[in-house]
Amino acid sequence: MVAHHASALDGVARNPALPTPLLLRLLAFDGTGDGTAHGVVARALLLAVQRPGLPEAAVARVLAHPLHGVREEFATSARADPAQRARLADDPCPGVRAALAHGPDGHAPRTHVPPLPDEVCARLLADPDPSVRTALLNSPYLTPSFTASLATHRDPAARRIATRAWAVLPAGERAALLADHDPAVRRAAALRECRRDADLTAELLRDPESAVEALRHGLLHRADAERLVAERTRPADLAGNPSLPADLVERLAVDPDEDVRLAVSLRPELDETRRMRIAFTVGEFARGDVEWVRDGAADPEVLGRAATSAHPLLRRAAAQSPHLPPELLRLLADTRDPMVENLLGVHHPDTPEDVLLRVYERLGGTFSAWMAESHPRFPREGLAARYADHPDGAHRRLAVRDPAATPALIERLSHDPAVWTRQAAAGDPRLPLPRLREALHIPELASSAGANPALPVEEMAGVLERAGVPA
Repeated sequence: MVAHHASALDGVARNPALPTPLLLRLLAFDGTGDGTAHGVVARALLLAVQRPGLPEAAVARVLAHPLHGVREEFATSARADPAQRARLADDPCPGVRAALAHGPDGHAPRTHVPPLPDEVCARLLADPDPSVRTALLNSPYLTPSFTASLATHRDPAARRIATRAWAVLPAGERAALLADHDPAVRRAAALRECRRDADLTAELLRDPESAVEALRHGLLHRADAERLVAERTRPADLAGNPSLPADLVERLAVDPDEDVRLAVSLRPELDETRRMRIAFTVGEFARGDVEWVRDGAADPEVLGRAATSAHPLLRRAAAQSPHLPPELLRLLADTRDPMVENLLGVHHPDTPEDVLLRVYERLGGTFSAWMAESHPRFPREGLAARYADHPDGAHRRLAVRDPAATPALIERLSHDPAVWTRQAAAGDPRLPLPRLREALHIPELASSAGANPALPVEEMAGVLERAGVPA
């Protein structure tokens, strides 16, 4: 198998203009054939399964595919409709059902993954294979309603997950979980309830498995708080406890440990004057993972306090919310804090164009730069004039994005010394057809050329033929 045939097939599998008959031909591959062809086509097949908006004929073929790896790939597709994925709930392979139960891994932060319907989750939780049940309970995509419904489930692992919905559980169910016969369930329930029960917090502080969490979040008796401060028991964690008495907060605000002072400076009840009197330092690359801001990521009041604060970590925490209103978004965009800009580019759907461009220019080649460039608001107009002759190939690549870039410029960039620039040009539909056909046979360009929506259908069919995909 020639390398560029394999790469071109990968591109065709991703090509948004791939006709349904050719897509069905690719999906019909059943794993037979020689070893090299098998691996090449199988890889392209998995790429095809991850395409958004698969037609019903393709979905039906995927659901009945003889290779369980293909069905697993569809089960974990972040681009597939959950109702389509849910049709795998009765798949004969436990691995497929487990993949469905857990859901997608590693999707980009701006990608929203709709959860499976609650009734499908209930069926998966009743699955005879324990790996399926475990995968479901470890899924990050369970709805709040389904999570709450687990409070009376016969499986203690499910009841433990139900404690995550503590605030909406009826009082009777909370009491039952606190008295559960399973110690792990009792501990999980107690760690939720201790936020308003000082006696329960005192009990949890004596248990090594729950002490740290109770110290961070539990309602503290005055005596316990004084003892923990005097003994310097994890003072940086204790400094964030919401119930810590004000005089003990003041004592920790001048603690010799820099981490302790920083933790105090992030407490939500402090006004700006008091907050900024604390001698804290913030690392250049510290993200600002502040719990009360994260928990209030959709609360305008919380976001307003954090975004308007002079504390860099609070502003960075606010920048991670996709719910920032326009005035706070612009305020943060004008701070010129590189970390704030990076985080806005990753998380917010309306990040201003100038911010996205600054992130890319500063960090080209990193995850944050990729998230900025792939942002729907990343600028396009004017990029050809600005970057086509830039000394850095990563910047010349941006010229391809400009709608005013001419076919002649795109062809020129397809010969660029930088491979990323050549690949971007090879995937652009303005690339003249003779050069596009040529690029299909150049190993480092074949995948981009195969994915080019201007590639003629007969060329796509030829790629399948040369790669050994049966007709």
